Amino acid sequence: MNLSLYGFGERKNGDSGGEDDWIAVDCGMMIRQDLPDNPLQVPDLSTLERLSIRPRALIITHGHEDHIGAAAWLWPRWGCPIHATPLAAGLLRAKFVERGLATDAIRVIEPGEALETGPFTLRFLPLTHSIPESCALLIAAGEHRVLHTGDWKLDPEPLIGPPISAATFRAIAPVDLVVGDSTNAPLPGHSRSEGEVAEALTRTIAQCEGRVVVSCFASNLARVLAIGRAARRCGRRVSLMGRSMERMVGVARQLGYMDDLPPLVPVADLGYLPPEEVLVIATGSQGEPRAALSRLSQGRHSHFELMSGDTVIFSAKAIPGNERLIQRLKAGLRHFGVSLFDEDNHPELHASGHPAEEELRTFYGWVKPRHLLPVHGEARHQQAHQSLATSLGIQAPVIPTNGDLIRLDANGLSLTARHPQQPHIVSQDAVAALPGLGGGDGGQRARHGSLYLALSVAATDTGWTRIGRLMLDASQASPMDETDFADWLDDCLDEIEVDSLAELRLALQPRMLGWLADHLHRVPEVHLQILAVEAELPRG
Repeated sequence: MNLSLYGFGERKNGDSGGEDDWIAVDCGMMIRQDLPDNPLQVPDLSTLERLSIRPRALIITHGHEDHIGAAAWLWPRWGCPIHATPLAAGLLRAKFVERGLATDAIRVIEPGEALETGPFTLRFLPLTHSIPESCALLIAAGEHRVLHTGDWKLDPEPLIGPPISAATFRAIAPVDLVVGDSTNAPLPGHSRSEGEVAEALTRTIAQCEGRVVVSCFASNLARVLAIGRAARRCGRRVSLMGRSMERMVGVARQLGYMDDLPPLVPVADLGYLPPEEVLVIATGSQGEPRAALSRLSQGRHSHFELMSGDTVIFSAKAIPGNERLIQRLKAGLRHFGVSLFDEDNHPELHASGHPAEEELRTFYGWVKPRHLLPVHGEARHQQAHQSLATSLGIQAPVIPTNGDLIRLDANGLSLTARHPQQPHIVSQDAVAALPGLGGGDGGQRARHGSLYLALSVAATDTGWTRIGRLMLDASQASPMDETDFADWLDDCLDEIEVDSLAELRLALQPRMLGWLADHLHRVPEVHLQILAVEAELPRG
């Protein structure tokens, strides 16, 4: 999820008093894979309300779900103007209409333009990413200038939109602070270009004899366009499969981004075409049970059935935590005798949308930041980003976690206060705090205290393993031996053999409550979140 807030003015020790003004940047959601039915989780606004922070504007950097997906749920609490580039604005309007919300507050700003709101001046600086119109924000207030990068990469051939302009970013140097994308900071070198992926897709599809299904993220419009162009060059007709794919392409076509996409064939008509003329672009690369590709793997699609000689191409990276679902999906596909291409046997068929180490070095050479706040990714990504900044002479004293209030002033960057964030999920068309394990009414929760635990795990061949440090806030519970708890937790994870995060949560819940009952005077209300991360590869 992404929801950053920038305040200008005086606020002592994180208290609500003082003369300050605020804007919000992005308002995203995440899918809770560790909960039944995979509900949406959205940011917790209770801290903002407690600190009397209410943004005067919501600024959107780009149209990915982890940057706009919560806006229709949370924006009504603010009622402020929303400023977004045309594609993100179009996607937001569709979400607002679905929820019965007026769209008057959504205001379009073109990449490269600037706006003023209160003490803030913001300029939208175009960057390349895996969705068009991604922009960094140059935020100026008082004597300070902050560059909020959003998600980006240096792509010389992005397929949709122009490459990044080095001159634009050199012109703003030096900046006081970069709030920067850490997702691929540990990776050496340079990320692959979308142009390279397009060439690889054309070569691969040209070798296929039967029908071809290519699965990718619906929001990666450059990839969708590349697949469509490759299909045309190989003499194939294109069909879209999956509601999110159809919606995303529909909005993009209205804005003229997909004019080069070949005419689309309804899925119901594919049976009339020879196999060598069929190409389907489908959702479901992550093994989502209700997505189009999963239905195909189970023979449950009403108009399309895979058969021996067909090919399925995964043009997407496996998101951590989905490994077992994806393996189950691939097993189902192999049952039909299809050929599979994925990131393991053909890595050239996908490209990340985030900058590797050499891109970060190049970019910081342009904007010359005095300070860096590494955001996005996991703790190890932020730490790698921090180390890189230090090697370049950039001060990076803080690695933030969700709920941190951080101050930038003449003395540099410092952590002012830390506010633990309780998970909030969308349930029955409303946003509610996720109840803790073990139930109980509000009086019991107040009497026994609360324990907040965020557990990062990775799938292994035999089960699950904990990655990184235990993120535990037991300050409101009875005293406990955290080392003993962590050791027990590691042993417990090693014994649990389940396929999904939701099943892991169900298996872990009674065991955890039992351990706490045995080791604490009073059992607290436990707020557990299980996160999937990438495992550290052993160094040879």
